[in-house]
Amino acid sequence: MDIKNKIKNLAKDSAGSIVEMRNHLHSHPELSFQEFETAKYVAASLKKIGLNPIEGIANTGVAALIEGKNPQKKVIALRADIDALPIKEENEVPYKSEVEGVMHACGHDVHTSSLLGTADILNKLKDQFEGTVKLIFQPGEEKAPGGASLMIKEGILKNPEPENIIGQHVAPLIPVGKIGFREGIYMASADELYLTVKGKGGHAAMPQGNIDPVLIASHIIVALQQVVSRFATPTTPTVLSFGKVIAEGATNIIPNEVKIEGTFRTLNEKWRKEAKVKMKKLAEGIAESMGGSCEFYILDGYPYLYNHEEMTRRNKGYAIEYMGEENVIDLDIWMAAEDFAYYSQEIDACFYRLGVRNEAKGIASNVHTPTFNIDEDALEIGAGLMAWLAINELQTP
Repeated sequence: MDIKNKIKNLAKDSAGSIVEMRNHLHSHPELSFQEFETAKYVAASLKKIGLNPIEGIANTGVAALIEGKNPQKKVIALRADIDALPIKEENEVPYKSEVEGVMHACGHDVHTSSLLGTADILNKLKDQFEGTVKLIFQPGEEKAPGGASLMIKEGILKNPEPENIIGQHVAPLIPVGKIGFREGIYMASADELYLTVKGKGGHAAMPQGNIDPVLIASHIIVALQQVVSRFATPTTPTVLSFGKVIAEGATNIIPNEVKIEGTFRTLNEKWRKEAKVKMKKLAEGIAESMGGSCEFYILDGYPYLYNHEEMTRRNKGYAIEYMGEENVIDLDIWMAAEDFAYYSQEIDACFYRLGVRNEAKGIASNVHTPTFNIDEDALEIGAGLMAWLAINELQTP
């Protein structure tokens, strides 16, 4: 039997246990950088299949090595993220979150259980490939500065040093049974914006004696959209959105200050840097011209995610061999952000999407929603495909 069919058979045989792991993780979600029990569960699962995990990387990260024949020949890495989101689950399923207000609403339970399944498959086949696979179970993808950046600082890409890295992410817009790839720049950078507009509050019926921070904030929010519409080149995707505005006055009270929070995303690092300077200068200038002031703080977030062209093209080809050409699709750019981008800035990377949608089963909600769920048939595919990609990458000179 060839190795592809061996992988498919092993994935099929372990599908039930992968589903069980996913259900356990889904029922017991933990927020970013608080994944202590999740990390213990991952480490125990790795030990159960005969591996020796390293724990405590970036506090709650876990890593392990699967060494084939001639382990030094080539090293690659496979990554899954393990944290959940502060969302109250609304799904009525047997594995519903047991933690109030916390939910695996972005599929990290899928990524983790799939990679545990992949680890089991690869470990059973380690006498049939050369090289080493480094498994990375990473905390804090959902929260700046991103667990990837911290794990890199703590040496996850050293000892041994992988030549490249593969990651997957659930795709609720793609039907189960299909996989998506994109070469080159794929996902956006993401910076967090925090503004405090200060004025002089007072009675709303006597505005002449006040410096109205609400009015100033309104002008700033509208004016900042010019940074996108009049400074960004039309060919550079750019998003500026504000999701939180707090002015704690009343119908007849003008407050002393207004707080604004938003996000800035783009796919060009040079423009990203320039835009943040322009935004800060514009907001401060408007506030000053209207008699107030603006404190503009930017929390630098993740860089853009870059899929190495040649490596991604190879992996798409491997996926076609495993899944069939009709089940492998091309992706458009996506303005969401992912801290897998930090790995892609260090070594060759391929980040692809795993279809999980099944409208016939009522599974169609997007990520980051309280009704997000997956067709669990995706777990067998996710585990088997990643094992197949890993073995093929190890064989690539």
